[in-house]
Amino acid sequence: MSTSYFTDREYGARPAISETIDERVWGALHALVDMRIGNGAFGYRFTEQCPDGQGPCGCDQQAFGQFLQAEVPWIEWPLRCDELPETPVVLDLLEFCAKAVGEPILGSFHPYFGHHHLTWDRAAGLASFVADVNLLFQRNGIAFKLNDDGRAQRILPQPVAQALGWQMFDTGETELDRLLEYARSRFLSPKLDDRRDATEKLWDAFERMKTLERGSDKRAQADALLDHAAASGTRMRAALADEAKALTSIGNSLRIRHSEVTQEMIDRSEQLDWLFVRMFGFLRLLLLSSGRSTNPTSTGGRR
Repeated sequence: MSTSYFTDREYGARPAISETIDERVWGALHALVDMRIGNGAFGYRFTEQCPDGQGPCGCDQQAFGQFLQAEVPWIEWPLRCDELPETPVVLDLLEFCAKAVGEPILGSFHPYFGHHHLTWDRAAGLASFVADVNLLFQRNGIAFKLNDDGRAQRILPQPVAQALGWQMFDTGETELDRLLEYARSRFLSPKLDDRRDATEKLWDAFERMKTLERGSDKRAQADALLDHAAASGTRMRAALADEAKALTSIGNSLRIRHSEVTQEMIDRSEQLDWLFVRMFGFLRLLLLSSGRSTNPTSTGGRR
């Protein structure tokens, strides 16, 4: 099946900017799930057996519904086209379905019950399900997709995607590498709470970096780190010092590294994107300037 339409080819794909699955997309997803229940695709995991004992013949809808309600307890079953679940719940539903789907392969026909006996091609069924879901998301500008394993991921705005594409951490300090990679991978999550957590880890990495250089105290160590990025006494060096102070202040005043009642919660996705890219870009500069990370265009290790 073609994954592009005339408008995609002539005017470009619709920007993936919406983080909310609306009624129209939910209606199509509901139909997509319902069709695969009907054709037996979810029988790969929830197998209905032929009453004559001659083998699998479809999807056990009762088992499908019981497991769905237990694994995704916020979902209503049977699914209703006119009741829109919250977006994270829909994504959980799609991941549940992705784990259960296979492409039904018709075997022998059983005339008495009027059904075929089935086997399943797991890889083909998963690929088809992922492609159908992603087409619906893409055509409606939904900023999510299912990856090849059927896990939901956020489609990042381009500046964020470009920043996170730089992901070769070789700082010579194991805990710093862990914090940076945790932040990068966690920020791909569709859940806002996960992205808040990723942003917190990025600020933790910043605080840890301040202590890696030689110096009599943390202030001297932080200054030594900035000295790698720009010559002392230059306007650039002063600008970097101002940026370090500003980022430290942001981490202390917004609810990033602390949770006091006086701190303000970041409750909008685009605000987190801006903060994350701002800090990630600053850390990238410091890492490259101090020789604590592999340059993505080179093949060497630490300089």
